[in-house]
Amino acid sequence: QVQLVESGGGSVQAGGSLRLSCAGTDYRFSWHCMGWFRQAPGNEREGVAQTDDVGRTSYTDSVKGRFTISKDNAKNTLYLEMNSLIPEDTAMYYCAAAEWSQCSGSLPRAGYFRYWGRGTQVTVSS
Repeated sequence: QVQLVESGGGSVQAGGSLRLSCAGTDYRFSWHCMGWFRQAPGNEREGVAQTDDVGRTSYTDSVKGRFTISKDNAKNTLYLEMNSLIPEDTAMYYCAAAEWSQCSGSLPRAGYFRYWGRGTQVTVSS
């Protein structure tokens, strides 16, 4: 049973930083496309960033230059380093894993990912 567990969320002031982590069991992160998504109340789930088996990355425009996605293959852990946070970044953040090594398209699409964590809340105050 594949399990993804996010951690690292919290409440910060605008301009602050957080690092989200996603630990997985029974799934080799290094072999697969992994992604981060977020969903704010009343909004659709949005793809934030993704990385493939060889470390290529892509980001949604609103986080480019501020967020960095990475994997520690030895620890089977996915990270999202978030800097210069703004109130619009407030959302529940989800880790997701695809069944394929390459990611699809320039932005993460929820339908491409099979396995999901339960999320970690990020709240940014002004």
